[in-house]
Amino acid sequence: MDEQEWQQEYAMLALRLNRHLNGAGLVYRGPAEWSKRAQAEPVRPPGDLIAGADRLLDRELTPYLRAQVVAMRAVARYLDGERLPLTDYGELVLGLRPRWVPELVFEEAHDRLDAALPRAAGSLSDRLHAWQSAHALDQIDRLPALVDKAVAETRARTEAIVPLPPDEVVGCHLVPEAHFHAAGHYAGDLKSVIFINTGIPFNVADLFYVVAHEGHPGHIAESMLKDLGATRTDQRVRFMLAPSFALSEGLGLCAEEILFPGDEAQAWLTDNVLAELGIRPDGSDFAAIHLVKNALWGVWGNVAFLAAEGRTDEELAGYLARWCLYDDAEIARALPLLRPSAMSPYMFGYFHGWELLRPWLADPANVRRLLTEQLLPSDVAKPV
Repeated sequence: MDEQEWQQEYAMLALRLNRHLNGAGLVYRGPAEWSKRAQAEPVRPPGDLIAGADRLLDRELTPYLRAQVVAMRAVARYLDGERLPLTDYGELVLGLRPRWVPELVFEEAHDRLDAALPRAAGSLSDRLHAWQSAHALDQIDRLPALVDKAVAETRARTEAIVPLPPDEVVGCHLVPEAHFHAAGHYAGDLKSVIFINTGIPFNVADLFYVVAHEGHPGHIAESMLKDLGATRTDQRVRFMLAPSFALSEGLGLCAEEILFPGDEAQAWLTDNVLAELGIRPDGSDFAAIHLVKNALWGVWGNVAFLAAEGRTDEELAGYLARWCLYDDAEIARALPLLRPSAMSPYMFGYFHGWELLRPWLADPANVRRLLTEQLLPSDVAKPV
């Protein structure tokens, strides 16, 4: 097939796979007629999609594109009934090999959390939930204005790293119930939206942790800058079960620390947000708490391994309660996302992407590269 045919078949493979994933597996800004065609046709059986991937792989490809097609082929094979060990399936999809994270990592994270939270009676979980409640936003209608303030600050700090278009618009849309906490979406034409689930309390101490992840220098900035620099259709067809999204989620978890080293985020929030909401300083360390949250994403990967082994929901819930310090409501929201499915490898992208990228993104030049170039985990320098 020639280049134009290859680009169309690449897009159609992603669109057809996405129908099997209930629309959750693709960020698509390619030609609208291709999307309409994929929606109008009968759902293709996974075997046809495997064959389509094989045809695409017959062509000489860049390492990035080959990794994307290999990931799509692995998902099609899963949908066709193949059940590789989760480490093998995850490696084909993410371009890095997921591993069990030793509980020592979580024990050390709990020790850091103990030091970062206000001193109080009760278990570490009780103290964490008390801190979250103390920083919960009572008037949810104020959240869009707070997000606007945070977007302005994160855009200004991101622009010190990489140029941004001056007429970009980022809105905030509150969703009463969703399967996510927050999500950043670039809609094109320099317009984006940060969606926030109001079905769970919003922690104002997490304002930059959320907005930097979903907005700048996280998902929205990456999608927008790569879209603006796109010279080929495949750059506007981003299949989410792929190596690029392991890096995207790692970037998201690093985003606040990139812009606000040390206690800068907490100092800004104290001066510009918390006082007007009547939230008084309590001696907690926001940055340390957020680093603990990042480390505890490793718990989700371990639970995905346990679920793949066939462990009961009670066992999975107990592991989440012990190591993520979740209450019953948090466990109920997490469990459906962690049961075995074609999407299971995505959960590994958070901890493993963060662990891989954090030392590498200490260099602003690497932040610029990740925001503007098609990179794979293998392109990222390993920590020494």
